[in-house]
Amino acid sequence: MIESQAINALGALAHETRLKIVRHLITKGSAGESAGAIGQAVDAAPSKITFHVSALERAGLVSSERVSRQIIYRADYTQLGSLIHYLMHDCCKGNKQVLGCCKPSRK
Repeated sequence: MIESQAINALGALAHETRLKIVRHLITKGSAGESAGAIGQAVDAAPSKITFHVSALERAGLVSSERVSRQIIYRADYTQLGSLIHYLMHDCCKGNKQVLGCCKPSRK
């Protein structure tokens, strides 16, 4: 991922509803979900969901596919992973203290 892509992705995520959408779609896996189902899950009208997923799609974080009469939205794990990798490795230059906080805690 290059800097401009990271900026676009972070800009798209810098909205409460969009962040909720991405977090929700991550849990849905490859099955994805329709705008109506996403709207119910994140407590937003389907028309607002369509607006927000369009912004996420332009940033490459969400993909869409028409299935019959519905559009199914899915999180793009590759792009989300690339964004995290960019932040943790490229941007932070592999700083061990930063990377160390990303490891699961042992409780």
